[in-house]
Amino acid sequence: MRRGRAFLFVLVAVYLSTAAYHLYKPLPEGLDAVTPYRPAEAVEFLTDSTWMDPHGQRHTDHEIFDAVLEMVAQAESLIVADFFLVNRFAGAVDDTHRPLSTQFVDGLAERHAERPEIAALLITDPFNSLYNGVEQPLFSRLEAHGVPVIETDLRALRDPNPLWSAAWRICCQWFGNSPEDGWLPNPVGDTPVSLRTYLALLNFKANHRKTLIADGPEGWTGLVTSGNPHDASSRHHNIAVRFRGDAVIDLLHTERAVAAFSNGLPVAFPDPAAANEPHEAGDSSVRIRILTESRIRDAALEMIDGAGQGDRLDLWMFYLSHRAIVKSLLAAQQRGAELRVLLDPNRDAFGLEKRGIPNRQVALELNAAGVPVRWCNTTGEQCHAKMLLHRAPNGEATLLAGSANFTRRNLDNFNLETSVQLQADPGARVIADAVGVFDARWYNEQDRMHSLPYEEYADDSRLRYWRYRLMEATGLSSF
Repeated sequence: MRRGRAFLFVLVAVYLSTAAYHLYKPLPEGLDAVTPYRPAEAVEFLTDSTWMDPHGQRHTDHEIFDAVLEMVAQAESLIVADFFLVNRFAGAVDDTHRPLSTQFVDGLAERHAERPEIAALLITDPFNSLYNGVEQPLFSRLEAHGVPVIETDLRALRDPNPLWSAAWRICCQWFGNSPEDGWLPNPVGDTPVSLRTYLALLNFKANHRKTLIADGPEGWTGLVTSGNPHDASSRHHNIAVRFRGDAVIDLLHTERAVAAFSNGLPVAFPDPAAANEPHEAGDSSVRIRILTESRIRDAALEMIDGAGQGDRLDLWMFYLSHRAIVKSLLAAQQRGAELRVLLDPNRDAFGLEKRGIPNRQVALELNAAGVPVRWCNTTGEQCHAKMLLHRAPNGEATLLAGSANFTRRNLDNFNLETSVQLQADPGARVIADAVGVFDARWYNEQDRMHSLPYEEYADDSRLRYWRYRLMEATGLSSF
């Protein structure tokens, strides 16, 4: 009995120490980054959107992925892409969806075939191969054309779900995975998967970044977005910022960090002088910097906490649940800032219906405090944008946009995330475009019903509210 108790004590101690270490361990070098503001050129605010006309006909615009394909097609020596989802699965897809994953992969492969001297690289998340549980033909096509694919080593990241991940690290991570051993139903497709796929999936973390870097005829161009080249996501509402200038080189460095810890080797692509020491390129009405991981949270809180009487705050978000962000929004409302919060109703998930957690529960708090909340009028797609805009009475503005939802998992150094933050003088075109897009969705356009009032999806269930709070606090959630 003493041996049994001693064994149990040791097992519990190993479990708790493993959970604690991987919850707080140091991050790989180069993550959790914030770069200096740099003058930006040719800054564009882009959107992908879907709407229904009065005749019930669905329409979709793809400014973002048209820009992505253009950047790939015009690249001269370098293409570095980092996208969370690059696949054809995850939900029913019909002929009205755009085959974004195939178009993106074909674009990379064809440009590399045209210009073999181009160094091209795709960094992505292992979800696309179901954690090595299935073959991913899109990646095989890239590699056959000489374009390497790096699946991010998520084990190097912290664990947002330590209750499960501690056990997984002790018992299961050592067994790897194989597409040859599948016998369980595939959660997003037809090919059977092994139990090891499900065990890895329950860690609830990802390389959630969505970035593209290329050198075109007019210089280095970067794009940071909320959208994925993923077929079943092709109707989603997304935003992006495309820009030129030295901040693109900063973005390149943040991606090199991911590649370095994921394959253990420096990435073999050109290292131009500009990539080593970015230089300031004169005055600009728009200044931009790159933020990753928790630095996005810090920037968001600074923007919200700095808003008071006469300031305007517009938030457009797929998932909003981070407690510090919610409290900061409520405090800004009390100080007299003019808030508008546009949220996805958390109803649709690739053909499945969800229960509205967490947005409807957070909206309950915000609405009770007088914060105006509206819902995206989704019809099967997701309102997948991630954007915060602050406008001062003098016309100066700050925009935060990119891949990060405002949740614990996205903002507290668990997922990999990338956003850009822009500071703009009064009259800057990129801010006018962002305001115009948000206004069109808030007020609705003629013949386009983009949003619905709070009452449409209001949920006053205290049970679901405390369920959201428990899920957010423990990491036992997919948001």
